[in-house]
Order: sequence, then structure tokens, then C-alpha cells
Amino acid sequence: MPQRVLTTESGAPVADNQNSASAGAGGPLLLQDQHLLEKLARFNRERIPERVVHARGSGAYGYFEVTDDVTGFTHADFLSEVGRRTEVFLRFSTVADSLGGADAVRDPRGFAVKFYTAEGNYDLVGNNTPVFFIKDPLKFPDFIHSQKRDPFTGKQEPDNVWDFWAHAPEATHQVTWLMGDRGIPASYRHMNGYGSHTYQWTNAQGEAFFVKYHFKTNQGIRCLSGEQAAELAGKDPNSHQTDLLQAIERGVNPSWTLHVQIMPAADAATYRFNPFDLTKVWPHADYPLQRVGRLVLDRNPDNVFAEVEQAAFSPNNFVPGIGPSPDKMLQGRLFAYADAHRYRLGVNHTQLAVNAPKATTVDNYGRDGLMATNAYGRDRKNYEPNSYDGPTETGRPLSAPLAVSGHTGTHEAPAHTKDDDFFQAGELYRLMSEEEKERLVANIAGGLSQVSREDVVEKNLAHFHAADADYGKRVEEAVRALRED
Repeated sequence: MPQRVLTTESGAPVADNQNSASAGAGGPLLLQDQHLLEKLARFNRERIPERVVHARGSGAYGYFEVTDDVTGFTHADFLSEVGRRTEVFLRFSTVADSLGGADAVRDPRGFAVKFYTAEGNYDLVGNNTPVFFIKDPLKFPDFIHSQKRDPFTGKQEPDNVWDFWAHAPEATHQVTWLMGDRGIPASYRHMNGYGSHTYQWTNAQGEAFFVKYHFKTNQGIRCLSGEQAAELAGKDPNSHQTDLLQAIERGVNPSWTLHVQIMPAADAATYRFNPFDLTKVWPHADYPLQRVGRLVLDRNPDNVFAEVEQAAFSPNNFVPGIGPSPDKMLQGRLFAYADAHRYRLGVNHTQLAVNAPKATTVDNYGRDGLMATNAYGRDRKNYEPNSYDGPTETGRPLSAPLAVSGHTGTHEAPAHTKDDDFFQAGELYRLMSEEEKERLVANIAGGLSQVSREDVVEKNLAHFHAADADYGKRVEEAVRALRED
């Protein structure tokens, strides 16, 4: 086999990759050394802006296989028959820390799945928790600012974290999740994934259903204590990446079973919780889990930067049979995610290999822009309608229309009978064993006791008291004990 030849970016052969061109053996370097200048200039540009959230991530390829018939609820092609397989790419991530952060930290985990379906890519972008801290996207930038590095100290500040939560009582449910035993997964393989938001499914008859996605790990739930996580983060900051990579390389392919909760659209208006509130769950007694299929990861990326860091997931990438709900946080993400990728990766990021459809072909009138590779020529018009057999609309909506009424303006979500910010947090607390409660209280008190303002501490304690009297009492006593030391 002939030796491969090293080339410049333009394809010219490189004569010497060990020595720069200079004016004589010991003289200064020459501006005409195109290979040196190109190599240094490219190196300076190897990194793109990291994600503001979910910066630290890992990913893998695999497939999703349908195991149960759900055609009565959706006409999505990739879910149309038992046994059907669809290629997927899944990206895991931490939320708050930067690209150089450790994996084993107390933080929600992103769980983003790209299904390469025959009707286009479907992106399901969720977390390893079924709820979130806030319910309106208007508060999202403020929330993230409070959780990330302070602009003055350059580090995460308990004052900022707990001050925001003090003014966001709806966060109590997710705080209870985060500070509980599942707040630090032992690995990406040993945690569940959730769509978190409420989505809409539409069947072939046009009937609409609201759904929530649950990916249950088949490896079993495994978590770390704060002490175990601190030790592991010091030994191997890349612990979750290492575990995922090595498991797949060994052929120990992680898998999850997908279940959904299905709510007939007519139930939404009178359900006791607002079903579109991201800080709430639907109790399984009301809407039981129904199995859909199995997700398996069996191939590591060849290039982490090209395939994991440049992977772009957008909740607005729907396919026929699946659409959005009135979930306010979802509605905000329909814009925000795609716009973040246009900023980070450019308007043509969908042409990158990891983001491009694999089971169908893109055919539209989008043209040009930075790094465009769809260089259509004389035989392709760039406007519609046209008389030249260009692609045309189908006239078939992807999902059922959402009914709307009332006046435009800024509105709080309509109240349902059980809509409060604390009930479900209390329910979660009461489900815990005594040992789980002790660890939860200790984790909360460890952070809250570091807050400098007493009024912020009191506001947060009021949230835990409102969720459950015992919960509040124990957190208060633990915080007081730590503050008195």
C-alpha cells in the first residue's frame, strides 16, 4: 500500500513538516511559508464558542427499535411498525459547568436524542429529570446566570444559586430531585432520560394526544454520594466519558426502554395539574407508562469535536405525527436551541455529517451562507413556487392544530385545581426512605448554610416547609446547626 502524502488545505503536497522556512539556517522565518501560516492560523481557530449550557458532553451512535404498537396514537413513520429500527445519535451532558468541568458533579444531565428518520431528523431534547426549575422561558437567562460563574468572583456562588431559588418557589420540586440521591449519576449509562416537556402526538385519523417520554435505563439506576463524586472528579474528571467510551468499545452496549405517558387532548383543560407545566409530573396512576421501544448505543464517534461538540439538537425538529404542546418552556426552546446553533456553528450547521439526515434527503430553497456545501447550480432554482419541477409543499400538517382563545398579552398559566409550587415536591419527599431523606437534607443544608443573607435562607426554608412540614423542619435544623458551627 503506497504511503499517503501529507498535503496543505488546498491539497498541495507538503515537503517538510518538521522545519519552518527561514532566511538562512539561523535567520528569521519567512512570511511566504504558506504551510506554517496556514497551520498556525487553523490551530488558532480549532475551537468554536462552547455551549452556554450543556457545554460538557459525551455522545454515541446506536439505534431505536420499536417493540410495541403505538400507531393508534401517532402516525410517525419511524414508530409505524414493531421491529422497525432507526439510527440515532445521543448526546449526554452536564448543564451548568464549562467544557473543562468534571463529569461527577451534582447537576442535571442533558439527554438529547437525534432520530435519523425517513421523514427527516426528529430531535428529542430532554434531561435525566422529569421536571425543571422554572416554567417560563423568560426566566431562563436569569436562572442560568445565577447557576454559572459569578462575573466578579469567577466561580459558582451559593448566594446567587439560592437567591434565585428563593425567588422561584416553582423550583422546589426540581431542587428536591437535584439534592436527592439521583443528583449525581454514577455514569451516563446508569441514569434515566426524560423528554421532560409535554409533546403532542397525532394519529392517522387526526386525533391528538399529549405525551411525556421516559427512557428507563436497562443497566439499573446507580448514583454517587457527594463524597464519592468529589473523589472521582479528582481522580478522573472525565469519568462519565471514560465509562461510556470503554463500555461501548468492550461491546457492553448501554440501552434504555422507552415508555410514554399518553393523555387524550381533551383531558388537558380539566386535569388537576397544568399538564404543560415543566415543574410538574403526571402521576403514573393517572397516566400509566406504555412501552414503545428500545434504544441501544453501539458505536463511539470517530471524532469527539466533529460529532459530539458540533452535534446540534433542536426541539423544533419534528416529523409528521409529532408536534409541540403549549408548554411555555418548550415553546421558548423551539427558537432558542436552533438560534444557539446558528451562532455557534453557522447557518449551515445542518449540513454537518452528524446533523444531516441519513434516511432521507434535504430538498429546499435555502442557499449560501458561511460554509455552504449544497452548491446547487444551473439546474436548481432558489425560489418557490416555480415552473421547473422544484420541491413543493405537501399540504399535510405535521401535527394537529392547537386551540387558542383570549387576548394577547403577558399571562400567568391558567390555574388548575392542584396547581401549586410545593405539592409535588412534598410528594417526592414522602416517597423517599429515611436514609434518602437524611442525605437530601444534608445536601440542601450544605449549600444553603453557605448563603450570606439571612432573608434568602428564610425564603428557601419557607419553600421546604410548604412542601412538607417534616421536610422543612429537618432542613431548617440542619442549616441552623451548620451556621452555628
